[in-house]
Amino acid sequence: MKTLQEYLSASHAPEDLGKIIMLIADQAGPIRSAFISNQNYAGSTNSSGEDQAEMDTWADARITSVLQKSGLVRAVASEEQEDIVQMSSSAKYSIVMDPLDGSSLIKVNLSVGTIVGIYEGDVLQAGNQLRAAFYMLYGPMTTLTISLGNGVSIFALNAEGTYILLKENVKIPEGTLCGSGGLRPEWTEKHIRYMNEIECEGGKNRYSGSFVADFHQILEYGGVYAYPATKKSASGKLRLVFEINPIGFLADQAGGAVSNGECSTLDIVPTKVHQRTPVYVGSKGMIAKIEAIR
Repeated sequence: MKTLQEYLSASHAPEDLGKIIMLIADQAGPIRSAFISNQNYAGSTNSSGEDQAEMDTWADARITSVLQKSGLVRAVASEEQEDIVQMSSSAKYSIVMDPLDGSSLIKVNLSVGTIVGIYEGDVLQAGNQLRAAFYMLYGPMTTLTISLGNGVSIFALNAEGTYILLKENVKIPEGTLCGSGGLRPEWTEKHIRYMNEIECEGGKNRYSGSFVADFHQILEYGGVYAYPATKKSASGKLRLVFEINPIGFLADQAGGAVSNGECSTLDIVPTKVHQRTPVYVGSKGMIAKIEAIR
């Protein structure tokens, strides 16, 4: 079966880009092994004011360290770091990442993941400029879902520590799964109308609190994941740079779409590293539906 390394070669990925992808992919084993001894909160907060789990800081330090030592990376923007971390000025590629999405679920043994985007040049670029995006999902299997801008493929980590191809040319179907963050009393009228319409059409609610895990269900079965604008936060909760752009890029490459409810988030050039935006991501028809509501 085709391996991740063979996929990168067949896709003609530039040498340094391929090395960076493999370097981060190889951290899945150590990250997964660290779950048992890092179950609690770290007693610190990230730049967004959220409590950091021990695994948030552990995964962030681990990935940042290996990238720093590689000499292959220009800069790293991490959800767990207040500022962009500058590395090798002569390097071509910069990384955006959520080192451990859904970390509060580790204690109850639900799926979590690592989200990564790779740009040529600086990190504050529109998502449509990504050279690669992928996420590692730590569930019953450890999987890696990736796009280099030529479709989406899914790999699984086998017992020998090699990523082998599970699926290629993955496409998001027009499904009925739906999951929405935010407290219902704080939803806007537009979002209430949207969710009611989906539920009346037979939508099935799926929401775990792990963006990457919930999106993976949407990728497989179709539907929509949403974290909308609310009455208390017009910008929603999720970060454009670390979370929405890589996941949105993958959705687009799988024939789906991503939106803030008005337009594609992939066209937004971020002005700050921790910028937030509402998000709807999934089947193309589901995204067209929210954009049509005025």
